[in-house]
Formats: sequence, C-alpha cells, structure tokens
Amino acid sequence: MPDKNPDLRFKIFWLLIGFGLIAFVVVQSLTPSPVDIGVHFWDKSLHTVGYFGLMGWFMQIYHTRQAKVFWTVFFVMMGVGLEFLQDLGGVRHYEVNDMIANCLGVLIALILSFTLFAKILVYFDRMIASKFS
Repeated sequence: MPDKNPDLRFKIFWLLIGFGLIAFVVVQSLTPSPVDIGVHFWDKSLHTVGYFGLMGWFMQIYHTRQAKVFWTVFFVMMGVGLEFLQDLGGVRHYEVNDMIANCLGVLIALILSFTLFAKILVYFDRMIASKFS
C-alpha cells in the first residue's frame, strides 16, 4: 500500500473512520432493502453518493497515483462484487444500474482528487492538531 499523506497527523484516526465507512456500506448492501420513500432514482443517488463518499474519503488520505489506481479498482470491484453478493442472499437482487451508480460515485471522487478537494481533510487535521498543540 502506498504511503499515506504525510501532512496528516491523525492518520490512524482517519483510516479507522474510512474502514468504518467501508464496513457500513458492506452491511447496508447485504441487508434487506432500504425503505422506499417514493423518490425516483433515490436508490441510485444513494449508491452514487455512498461510493463518492468512500472514494473521496480515501483520496483525502492517499494522494499518490498508485494509491488512486488502487482505491479506484478496489471500490469498483467492491461495488460490483456486493451487487452480485446481494443476489446470492435471496432477499435482494443485483442491478446493473446500481453497479453503474457505484462506479459513477468513484469516478466523480477520482476526478475531484486532482483538485483542492483532496486537501479538505488536511485542513481539518491541521485545525484539530492546532487545538492540541
């Protein structure tokens, strides 16, 4: 795994949050369907936002090209794999549109990782560190 962002003082804390987010998405993906609130494409929006959040979080911690490739492949495979696992559970079924929405979220976060978006966590990390100095 490539080195984490050297500008982060609380790397372990941020990683724990990130892996907690991954666990949350896995659990939510494999439990019975969420409540339908009647909003068209709500489910697809949640997929896009969820995978944007995952990828965006890890793009805050890892900034190298190698890391971007690793996390992109990881989250795309996770999004596709979880959809197929849903079908095995018998309660939910995989949808190609969900896979596309997952990949879209990853892609948007990847694109934003080349902008100042990638420095948001560094800003909060420094702000927190200054409170403890």
